[in-house]
Amino acid sequence: MKLLELLSLNCTLCAVQATSKKRILEVICDAASNELNDSSTYELLTSLMAREKMGSTGIGNGIAIPHGRLTNSNKTVAIVATSEQPIEFDAIDNRPVDIFIALFVPEQQCEEHLVTLQNIAELFTDKQLCKQIRKSTTAQEMFDLIKQAS
Repeated sequence: MKLLELLSLNCTLCAVQATSKKRILEVICDAASNELNDSSTYELLTSLMAREKMGSTGIGNGIAIPHGRLTNSNKTVAIVATSEQPIEFDAIDNRPVDIFIALFVPEQQCEEHLVTLQNIAELFTDKQLCKQIRKSTTAQEMFDLIKQAS
């Protein structure tokens, strides 16, 4: 699936004030829980943290793609967020992260999940897009940039 198929304006967060990995993930999970009626913020955070324990989802260049599996939902949701300040995230290039593309996928959709992750990673290799997203001042502006790039 393409990112735009999973993303809504409600799931686009601009200039989040968070100073730690756990806090940005909490904000992301809170937004996702509003879209996933069957999942609490705590359940979603537990899912993301379990994945992070296997290795950081920070892919480099200030970007992370945290993702978790949902045991009690059939809906896939994406959250795109930027942080006001870059956050230490144990990324592969050891640089802090300020663009987060989180993905919550039903457990039974693992193969589709891998394709979606690949599509997200490809979309965010566009340095111009990342630069524009970082400069965005509203969620609407970020959402429109992603829509244009998709």
